[in-house]
Amino acid sequence: MALEIRRADQSDRDAVARLLDEAFHEDPVSSWVFPDPEHRSAVHGKFLGVFVDVALAEGWIDCAADGSAAALWLRIPAGDPEGGAVEDELPAKMRAVADPDNERCELVGRLTGEVHPTAEEHEYLLMIAVAPGRQGEGLGTELIAPVLERCDREGVPAYLEASSERSGRLYERLGFEHTGTPVRLPDGPLMWPMWRKPR
Repeated sequence: MALEIRRADQSDRDAVARLLDEAFHEDPVSSWVFPDPEHRSAVHGKFLGVFVDVALAEGWIDCAADGSAAALWLRIPAGDPEGGAVEDELPAKMRAVADPDNERCELVGRLTGEVHPTAEEHEYLLMIAVAPGRQGEGLGTELIAPVLERCDREGVPAYLEASSERSGRLYERLGFEHTGTPVRLPDGPLMWPMWRKPR
């Protein structure tokens, strides 16, 4: 049965933030930003809630109707990485809201922003989350497929940063290609910028 997808609105904000918190709690990047598990449990949801707020204000969020998955998207104009002001403000806001004394909250955004492509307008998959008990069922692929199909119809590329080799392999199957050198977090994991040309 096809996944039922709906567009999230402000009333979904907290549920989407909780989903991201659960899905990314053990993610290599989240574990690097918040190395202490107890502290991560306290602030991780606030950190990811900033992404939800940006997507609701500047882009959109597609959700599985049953709440099992969500994809956060931004349309980025040419010459305007991550929306210009959004790129400048987001890393500092992530730190201020979640964990003001933790510079890693801000650094991860600054480092990914430095490699974000600027030459072409594109759809930016800011984050995608699937509930831990539902991972491996293909929900993420179903959720983003309609956007990628629209990209193909409109001739628009798409971009993302994979936070693990496993997710990178999934995105390769969807037509994304590595852009070159991965982002290396200091004494931490790699992130893989990936670009998808329209088909």
